[in-house]
Amino acid sequence: MGQKVHPLALRIGYTKNWRSLWFAQRRDFSDNIKQDYKIRKYITEKFIQAAVSMVVIERLAEQIKVRIHTARPGVIIGRRGADIDRLRAELKEITKKDMDKIVVDIFEIKNPNIDAQLVAQAVAFQLEKRVAFRRAMKRSIEQARQSGAKGIKIRCAGRLGGAEMARTEKYHEGKVPLQTLRADIDYGFAEAKTTYGLLGIKVWIYKGDVIKDQEEIEAKAAAAAAAAQPAAQAQSTEKPASTTV
Repeated sequence: MGQKVHPLALRIGYTKNWRSLWFAQRRDFSDNIKQDYKIRKYITEKFIQAAVSMVVIERLAEQIKVRIHTARPGVIIGRRGADIDRLRAELKEITKKDMDKIVVDIFEIKNPNIDAQLVAQAVAFQLEKRVAFRRAMKRSIEQARQSGAKGIKIRCAGRLGGAEMARTEKYHEGKVPLQTLRADIDYGFAEAKTTYGLLGIKVWIYKGDVIKDQEEIEAKAAAAAAAAQPAAQAQSTEKPASTTV
């Protein structure tokens, strides 16, 4: 058997972060995990048309923050934020907390063509609409490459095209270094519920290398350059002392 490693779990602490940000005592740990699962499942099923990519849940003392990353924030927010208030009321039933302790933040995804989860969902949606699987995969690869992805790999498995026997089809373009930890690899998985069975879609997108603490290094270099500039100007304006013989 091959040893499979999740692309995101492998990079936690390097280029990725946890999607549940909290610490709990032993007695509360299992309850929090169940709540996180129910919250994510409810949001992804309720806002299936909103192109939800990721749901990050953060717990601060008695407060719960739910950050929803979506390509269509207007679908979730609703007219004048009415849907947000309704969502908080429904999350109150799941978490058993007061509404004033539930915070929902919406983050817009500017470029959904290079978000692996959204690409997988788009391919699954096309397969459910009876689009040819090769056409759907190639179109997604082309759009991702045009949007700036350095590499992309898509794999579909199941009774593709309604065939009697299930099989796996894979398309790959560009570079996707899965074993390089500094590589920014985005991973997504979706399922297409067709009349002839369930199809699974996996997507890997390579966006370039991420060097840890690069921003901090650049900030220190900029601060050092700014501090050295006045000293250099002071030396250039200073006149040499005149000597008399």
